[in-house]
Amino acid sequence: MAGIGSYLKKHTESLVKDVGIEPACKLTGKSKATLGRYYSDNDEHSDRFMPIDAVAALEEAASFPHVTAALADLKSITLSYDDRRKNQPEKGGINADVIALSQRFAMLMAEYQQSIEDGVITVNEAKRLLKETVLLQQVLIDMKLHLEDESG
Repeated sequence: MAGIGSYLKKHTESLVKDVGIEPACKLTGKSKATLGRYYSDNDEHSDRFMPIDAVAALEEAASFPHVTAALADLKSITLSYDDRRKNQPEKGGINADVIALSQRFAMLMAEYQQSIEDGVITVNEAKRLLKETVLLQQVLIDMKLHLEDESG
Protein backbone atom coordinates (compact mmCIF):
# COMPACT_ATOMS: atom_id res chain seq x y z
CA MET A 1 0.00 0.00 0.00
CA ALA A 2 2.95 2.33 0.60
CA GLY A 3 3.66 2.59 -3.12
CA ILE A 4 0.02 3.14 -3.99
CA GLY A 5 -0.42 5.72 -1.23
CA SER A 6 2.64 7.64 -2.35
CA TYR A 7 1.44 7.53 -5.96
CA LEU A 8 -1.99 8.88 -5.01
CA LYS A 9 -0.47 11.58 -2.80
CA LYS A 10 1.73 12.82 -5.66
CA HIS A 11 -1.30 13.10 -7.92
CA THR A 12 -3.30 14.77 -5.17
CA GLU A 13 -0.55 17.36 -4.87
CA SER A 14 -0.59 17.87 -8.65
CA LEU A 15 -4.35 18.40 -8.49
CA VAL A 16 -4.14 20.99 -5.70
CA LYS A 17 -1.29 22.83 -7.43
CA ASP A 18 -3.16 22.77 -10.74
CA VAL A 19 -6.15 24.51 -9.15
CA GLY A 20 -4.06 26.68 -6.79
CA ILE A 21 -3.94 26.39 -3.02
CA GLU A 22 -6.26 29.32 -2.25
CA PRO A 23 -8.96 28.32 -4.77
CA ALA A 24 -8.61 24.69 -3.61
CA CYS A 25 -9.32 25.78 -0.04
CA LYS A 26 -12.46 27.62 -1.16
CA LEU A 27 -13.70 24.77 -3.35
CA THR A 28 -13.22 22.07 -0.73
CA GLY A 29 -13.86 24.03 2.46
CA LYS A 30 -10.54 22.73 3.77
CA SER A 31 -7.61 24.69 5.20
CA LYS A 32 -4.18 24.88 3.59
CA ALA A 33 -2.84 22.66 6.38
CA THR A 34 -5.50 20.03 5.81
CA LEU A 35 -4.93 20.00 2.05
CA GLY A 36 -1.21 19.73 2.70
CA ARG A 37 -1.75 16.67 4.89
CA TYR A 38 -3.57 14.94 2.05
CA TYR A 39 -0.43 14.94 -0.08
CA SER A 40 2.23 14.94 2.63
CA ASP A 41 4.68 12.04 2.48
CA ASN A 42 5.42 12.25 6.24
CA ASP A 43 4.73 9.00 8.09
CA GLU A 44 2.26 10.73 10.43
CA HIS A 45 0.04 11.55 7.43
CA SER A 46 0.51 8.33 5.47
CA ASP A 47 -3.08 7.22 6.10
CA ARG A 48 -4.71 10.57 5.24
CA PHE A 49 -6.23 10.96 1.79
CA MET A 50 -8.47 13.58 0.24
CA PRO A 51 -12.20 12.74 0.38
CA ILE A 52 -13.71 11.85 -2.97
CA ASP A 53 -16.12 14.80 -2.95
CA ALA A 54 -13.18 17.18 -2.56
CA VAL A 55 -11.37 15.42 -5.41
CA ALA A 56 -14.45 15.80 -7.61
CA ALA A 57 -14.76 19.51 -6.79
CA LEU A 58 -11.09 20.16 -7.54
CA GLU A 59 -11.05 18.10 -10.73
CA GLU A 60 -13.99 20.14 -12.02
CA ALA A 61 -11.81 23.26 -11.70
CA ALA A 62 -8.52 21.65 -12.77
CA SER A 63 -7.06 21.43 -16.24
CA PHE A 64 -6.74 17.63 -15.91
CA PRO A 65 -8.34 14.94 -13.69
CA HIS A 66 -5.08 14.07 -11.89
CA VAL A 67 -6.45 11.77 -9.17
CA THR A 68 -9.01 10.05 -11.41
CA ALA A 69 -6.26 9.34 -13.94
CA ALA A 70 -4.02 7.97 -11.19
CA LEU A 71 -6.78 5.67 -9.92
CA ALA A 72 -7.38 4.43 -13.46
CA ASP A 73 -3.65 3.81 -13.91
CA LEU A 74 -3.57 1.72 -10.74
CA LYS A 75 -6.27 -0.58 -12.15
CA SER A 76 -4.78 -0.63 -15.69
CA ILE A 77 -7.80 1.24 -16.99
CA THR A 78 -7.43 3.55 -19.95
CA LEU A 79 -9.45 6.73 -19.78
CA SER A 80 -10.32 8.95 -22.68
CA TYR A 81 -10.05 12.57 -21.60
CA ASP A 82 -11.23 15.08 -24.17
CA ASP A 83 -10.84 18.69 -23.13
CA ARG A 84 -11.44 20.10 -26.61
CA ARG A 85 -15.12 20.96 -25.95
CA LYS A 86 -16.02 21.38 -29.59
CA ASN A 87 -18.84 23.74 -30.50
CA GLN A 88 -19.56 22.14 -33.88
CA PRO A 89 -19.25 18.59 -35.15
CA GLU A 90 -16.12 17.79 -37.12
CA LYS A 91 -16.23 17.61 -40.88
CA GLY A 92 -14.07 15.48 -43.11
CA GLY A 93 -14.46 12.02 -41.65
CA ILE A 94 -11.72 9.45 -42.14
CA ASN A 95 -9.60 11.53 -44.52
CA ALA A 96 -9.37 14.37 -42.01
CA ASP A 97 -8.63 11.83 -39.26
CA VAL A 98 -5.72 10.34 -41.21
CA ILE A 99 -4.25 13.80 -41.74
CA ALA A 100 -4.75 14.70 -38.07
CA LEU A 101 -3.19 11.40 -37.02
CA SER A 102 -0.13 12.04 -39.16
CA GLN A 103 0.25 15.57 -37.81
CA ARG A 104 -0.22 14.53 -34.18
CA PHE A 105 2.28 11.66 -34.53
CA ALA A 106 4.79 14.09 -36.03
CA MET A 107 4.29 16.37 -33.01
CA LEU A 108 4.88 13.44 -30.66
CA MET A 109 8.06 12.43 -32.47
CA ALA A 110 9.34 16.02 -32.49
CA GLU A 111 8.70 16.28 -28.76
CA TYR A 112 10.45 12.94 -28.18
CA GLN A 113 13.48 13.96 -30.25
CA GLN A 114 13.79 17.20 -28.31
CA SER A 115 13.33 15.41 -24.97
CA ILE A 116 15.90 12.67 -25.61
CA GLU A 117 18.48 15.01 -27.14
CA ASP A 118 20.58 15.15 -23.94
CA GLY A 119 20.04 11.45 -23.18
CA VAL A 120 17.69 12.09 -20.24
CA ILE A 121 13.96 12.65 -20.22
CA THR A 122 13.13 15.02 -17.37
CA VAL A 123 9.83 15.05 -15.49
CA ASN A 124 8.63 18.10 -17.45
CA GLU A 125 9.65 16.48 -20.73
CA ALA A 126 7.81 13.31 -19.73
CA LYS A 127 4.70 15.37 -18.97
CA ARG A 128 4.87 17.01 -22.40
CA LEU A 129 5.32 13.58 -24.02
CA LEU A 130 2.34 12.28 -22.07
CA LYS A 131 0.22 15.22 -23.19
CA GLU A 132 1.16 14.58 -26.85
CA THR A 133 0.40 10.89 -26.39
CA VAL A 134 -3.05 11.67 -24.99
CA LEU A 135 -3.75 14.03 -27.91
CA LEU A 136 -2.69 11.28 -30.33
CA GLN A 137 -5.02 8.90 -28.51
CA GLN A 138 -7.90 11.38 -28.96
CA VAL A 139 -7.31 11.43 -32.71
CA LEU A 140 -7.38 7.63 -32.77
CA ILE A 141 -10.65 7.60 -30.81
CA ASP A 142 -12.17 10.11 -33.25
CA MET A 143 -11.01 7.89 -36.12
CA LYS A 144 -12.53 4.83 -34.46
CA LEU A 145 -15.86 6.61 -34.01
CA HIS A 146 -15.89 7.78 -37.64
CA LEU A 147 -15.13 4.25 -38.84
CA GLU A 148 -17.93 2.84 -36.68
CA ASP A 149 -20.33 5.43 -38.09
CA GLU A 150 -19.40 4.57 -41.67
CA SER A 151 -19.53 0.82 -41.17
CA GLY A 152 -22.64 0.65 -39.05
